[in-house]
Amino acid sequence: MKPAVLIVDDDEVMRQTLSDVFTKMDYETVTTGSGKEATALIERQVVDLVLLDIRLPDMDGIEVLRRIKEIDTDLMVIMMTAYSDVQTAVMAMKAGAYDYINKPFELDELKLLIQKAIETQSLRNEVRRLRRQHEKQDNTLHIYGNSPQIQNIRELIQMIAQTPRTSVLIQGDSGTGKELAANAIHYASKRAHRPLIKINCSAIPENLLETELFGYEKGAFTDAKSTKKGLFELANGGTVFLDEIGDMNHYLQSKFLRVLETQSFMRVGGTREIHVDLRFIAASNKNLVEMVEAGEFRKDLYYRLKVMVLDIPPLRERREDILLLANLFVEANNQELGKSIKGMDLEAKELLLNYSWPGNIRELKNVVERAMILCATEMISEAHLPIELREHQTAARSALLDPNEFSLEAMERKHIFEVLSMVNGNKSKAARSLGISRSTLREKMKKYAIA
Repeated sequence: MKPAVLIVDDDEVMRQTLSDVFTKMDYETVTTGSGKEATALIERQVVDLVLLDIRLPDMDGIEVLRRIKEIDTDLMVIMMTAYSDVQTAVMAMKAGAYDYINKPFELDELKLLIQKAIETQSLRNEVRRLRRQHEKQDNTLHIYGNSPQIQNIRELIQMIAQTPRTSVLIQGDSGTGKELAANAIHYASKRAHRPLIKINCSAIPENLLETELFGYEKGAFTDAKSTKKGLFELANGGTVFLDEIGDMNHYLQSKFLRVLETQSFMRVGGTREIHVDLRFIAASNKNLVEMVEAGEFRKDLYYRLKVMVLDIPPLRERREDILLLANLFVEANNQELGKSIKGMDLEAKELLLNYSWPGNIRELKNVVERAMILCATEMISEAHLPIELREHQTAARSALLDPNEFSLEAMERKHIFEVLSMVNGNKSKAARSLGISRSTLREKMKKYAIA
């Protein structure tokens, strides 16, 4: 995205000259000779830098600067002054200007100043991005797993990331990693250097969600003492992740649909269109199809969102990933807790593999953390795991096995499971150790419900 420069000067020749110069520097330019029009432009479109003359026919340049800073505190403003206005230029610096340049000036001098300002702004944005990325480093940029479902999701994410604005709907149970998928799409795309703003539609009170998303104008309601940018505006150029979108009310659904279709909106109490460049990712653990049929979710919004759909499977449907994820959580907790636990013994692994994981990956992470805190040995054992896992194991065995727990089938199942655990789930090695073919092993695993 090219940097956008707003030139504010009442001299038409000066405006045109500067516009030509900056266009050759590969900047987008917008020009006006009015202070009032300058503030209006900044309110309805995003610019990266303002070149502002200190003397304008309708408003004082310092007043224009103050109004610009009310709209966007971080916007870079360079003042153009006459030699006799040095004292005024100092006032402008105190009011928040980035720098000033005296007229008449050399174009090369102005070019250097503009480049320096744009680079400073880029560095600020990069620092913010790295800070956000650092905060998310706890495995959030990776989707781990060897299961076919997860491999397919990773491939889809790479394809989606290459598209500029394609909206995405992520579906899955709570705790399956929908937010991780949204992170991965954003950071694998060309928008990675721009903001990723996350909004949980169920966590923000219904009466506040509209102003959070769209912002508001000064005086829009009793407590609106000043203009406030909404999250859509702050995310310009980046990605917006709307979690639990099924909890958004019908009125906001219709407003959001318009943003999806036009990439524009008005602040609450506003009259000017604000144009943005955003990718929208929505997620829900509710069945949106059922909500559409029940009239609880707009049909047109549902079809507009589901251009690309990612269905994140529950952990119980990707059991080959359970031990891999558990080992990753062990490694992470070793660093966090200052321990050196090597892993889990066979009984503990069996408990993990046979549990249904209603809380999915989030529950697995919490179970491992609890076990690590309790464990004072090199290996996590059955005793370190919550009682509900052991109770589930007992119930599962009762349902699976014959009344006689020492039946041949029960012993065979136990032996196959132990061999698979010893070789970390490698079916070829397990089949060789058992003296059977891979196809026979697969049949027996299916028969005994061994993941």
